[in-house]
Amino acid sequence: MRRIFLLFGILACCAFTQVNETEQDLCGMKNTSFKVGESFSLTIFYSVAGIYVNAGTAEISTTLGHFDNRPVYRISCEGRSNSSYDWIFKVRDHYESYIDTATMQSLKFIRQIHEGGYKKRENVVFNRETNTAITDKGVFKTPPCVQDVVSAVFNARNIDFNKYRPDDKIPFKMFLGNEVYNLYIRYLGKEKITTRLGTFHAIKFKPLLIKGEMFKGGEKMTVWVSDDADHLPLRIESPIVVGTVKVDMTGYKNLRYPLTSRID
Repeated sequence: MRRIFLLFGILACCAFTQVNETEQDLCGMKNTSFKVGESFSLTIFYSVAGIYVNAGTAEISTTLGHFDNRPVYRISCEGRSNSSYDWIFKVRDHYESYIDTATMQSLKFIRQIHEGGYKKRENVVFNRETNTAITDKGVFKTPPCVQDVVSAVFNARNIDFNKYRPDDKIPFKMFLGNEVYNLYIRYLGKEKITTRLGTFHAIKFKPLLIKGEMFKGGEKMTVWVSDDADHLPLRIESPIVVGTVKVDMTGYKNLRYPLTSRID
């Protein structure tokens, strides 16, 4: 169960191989995919020997707030293991991002992790004028357009995938744990996918994962998002060190647009 909720922050698990000419397209993005009041839920399934068990949930919501006298999208993400799993490995994770509504750049990021006996709190303030990140460990130089885990996902929802061809790489820069990561997703194209909510037209891509405590290295993880203006995460699948994890969207409210990708 360790770090299962980071499946939603999937881009944080990526490794960098090369940057292409599309990188600058991700700076100065405009929000075209979500609105204040949107929320959606994800259910996490863990499988050993081909049997999937409901292991936990994640709830993501968007409200309007202010930070440093600027209007921001306040994105809150709550991840938790189910009570039946708590005795094995209890997870209570909270991620929060304050995203400038004008620039879609993160201004503040909060991460509170409680996973088994492991606890961690991270509080980051981004200074966009000086390109620095201020944490309790000091001041760190960052590149322009650097994102946190949550803001990277919500920025990615605004990508116009029609501009890309299968196998194109779309890079991001992210600040996490006092480090800057260069990472990318590989666009794979479009296909239909059937989930617990129905059948959808979907956009498919893979991040390149760093081999670690939970995830195997390489392009093992696959992500599907709705092929419509909302770009909602429909499913995430990945082998892990022991077994497989599948994350499905199981509910949504107050979307900016009708979910036209849904077939039935």
